[in-house]
Amino acid sequence: MSCRPHWIEAKWVVSALLVALLLLCGVALAVGSASLRPSEVADALWNAVRADAPSNPATRIVLDTRLPRILLAILVGAGLAMGGLAAQTLFRNPLASPYIVGVSNGAALGAVAGILAAGAWLPFAAVPTLSVLAGLAVAGVVFLFARRGRHFGHSLLLAGIAISAFCSAVTAGTLYLAGERLATLVFWLMGGLWQANWRDVGIMLPVTAGCFATLTFLAPAMNVALVGERSSRDLGVHVRRLQISLLGILAITTAVAVSLTGVIGFIGLVVPHLLRLLMGADHRGLLPASALGGAVLLLAADTLARTVAAPAEIPVGILTALVGAPIFLWLLQRRNAPRTTA
Repeated sequence: MSCRPHWIEAKWVVSALLVALLLLCGVALAVGSASLRPSEVADALWNAVRADAPSNPATRIVLDTRLPRILLAILVGAGLAMGGLAAQTLFRNPLASPYIVGVSNGAALGAVAGILAAGAWLPFAAVPTLSVLAGLAVAGVVFLFARRGRHFGHSLLLAGIAISAFCSAVTAGTLYLAGERLATLVFWLMGGLWQANWRDVGIMLPVTAGCFATLTFLAPAMNVALVGERSSRDLGVHVRRLQISLLGILAITTAVAVSLTGVIGFIGLVVPHLLRLLMGADHRGLLPASALGGAVLLLAADTLARTVAAPAEIPVGILTALVGAPIFLWLLQRRNAPRTTA
């Protein structure tokens, strides 16, 4: 993976994605099991500005249900895409993603165990915390195994695949103990934002903002890291420190996202890779584009998930997989295709 010159200016990609996100937010506020006119949405938002304004059904739908869900979709989508960008730089592989290091399955295992224990000896409010702790624990174990290998990135990849498979097997085994909560757990494991609230937005906002700020600071070193470990050291980059930082960022961001929304796949894989093909591998432009691209993709998927079969709801993880899997296969085929020279 090299830092190739881009053929589309980053500012145009970022601007287009920002416009698409704003338009999509307007659509998402208006559509649903109860459709609202644009004037009703505008009145509801204006009522939010006027703290003393009287409440009405449209205002409650917008402010209590749709707006926190939209904001959470934006924050989680951006976080997953930035985590994917960090993973692809960490492994120097454009087909890597946060899930490859086992953080997602570890966080899912922690959440499933917490949900099963909730009401007995664990308060339900502690489930997200347990999910995050499990995800971080998996990242720590993977790192300890990886540092013993001769090649950090290769060892990290293999350790992540093995521990991810182990966590997935244990999660499947715990479902036998779910009893009447089986349907809830299975639906949660498919990923969704149906329980989104302002508390979740407050949890995810500093995580996503911190991820963006940290990767912005690391962007020059990430560009250098694409040329390989030995060359990066020669150019003054502390490679191991950068690797630990990237692993920590993708672990924390992915674990928190999974604890709030369940397992939503392919965003961290597809978004940064497609944008890299479109605009090159300069992380200074690729980072904001990936954040916006992830936000657009998850918000679009969630809007479809709650409107296509309304009033029923489709788990958003199913939609991202339906879109992401064919794109992944196309990327894989494109990567493995023989190159011809003139």
